[in-house]
Amino acid sequence: MVRKDLGFQTICHLVLIIMSVLVLFPIALLFISSMSPESDIIKYGYSLVPKSFDFTAYKYIFKEGSVFHSYFITIIVTFTGTIVSILITTMLSYTLTVKELPGRGILSFLVLFTMLFSGGLVPSYMMWTTLFHIKNTIWALLVPNMLCNAFHIMITRSFFQNNIPPAILESARIDGMNEFGIFFKMVLPLSTPIIATIGFMKALMYWNDWTNSLYYITDKNLVGIQALLNNMLTNVKYLAQSMDASSVATDVANIPSLSMRLAIAVVGMIPMIILYPFFQKYYMKGLTVGAVKG
Repeated sequence: MVRKDLGFQTICHLVLIIMSVLVLFPIALLFISSMSPESDIIKYGYSLVPKSFDFTAYKYIFKEGSVFHSYFITIIVTFTGTIVSILITTMLSYTLTVKELPGRGILSFLVLFTMLFSGGLVPSYMMWTTLFHIKNTIWALLVPNMLCNAFHIMITRSFFQNNIPPAILESARIDGMNEFGIFFKMVLPLSTPIIATIGFMKALMYWNDWTNSLYYITDKNLVGIQALLNNMLTNVKYLAQSMDASSVATDVANIPSLSMRLAIAVVGMIPMIILYPFFQKYYMKGLTVGAVKG
């Protein structure tokens, strides 16, 4: 019996190692290729062992201070949006678990309805710009499409229902604690896994978002890092396709478009790669215990 368990564990470990290599291989290839001369990539293809290093693409990306300003904007938006989103999501999810709440069924229906139907891009744009006047404000990067997500509400509500004993909450009510006290002093401290899970999802959404900048921002001082990198990529593609080297400045004409695309991907993903290991334990646990139990 022990030998069978040992053999099964060995096979599982081998499968997980192979899967990990398959996941890490393209990331490593991306990093190394972004620092390789474009001529080597075209001639020899992608390789984990470059013949030489060339940081021209990174020099182009970071030669202007706007990159660091866009990083700052994105960090502020990601931090603020994640905190506010977690607060809204957990409060609404906890509200949906209170059986005595009047109109709880209607509120649940409204949350589920948004998972199936949407007003569309044009009505949303008209609402945010003409009714709420958020165009060219920091609110345009925080509120539309991301501040509250129905899927996150559902898994958070499921976590509260399945992992927080109702007897604890009921005893707190008997002792005279109000719902805000129960939520902040009892529910949140017991919900670290799901909070970390939702928080990482929200942070990833805010960090990778470039559509809100595209739709609602024309002020360059409010452009996030993903939108700025996307603009750089578009400009490089345009220069590579529509101009020849003799018609543009030498430093612009010599920009490696292929390496530039790879470097842009690296610059955009590094912060989340660094952050993920700190949340991985809670992230997996939160997804597991927050799942709907049949």
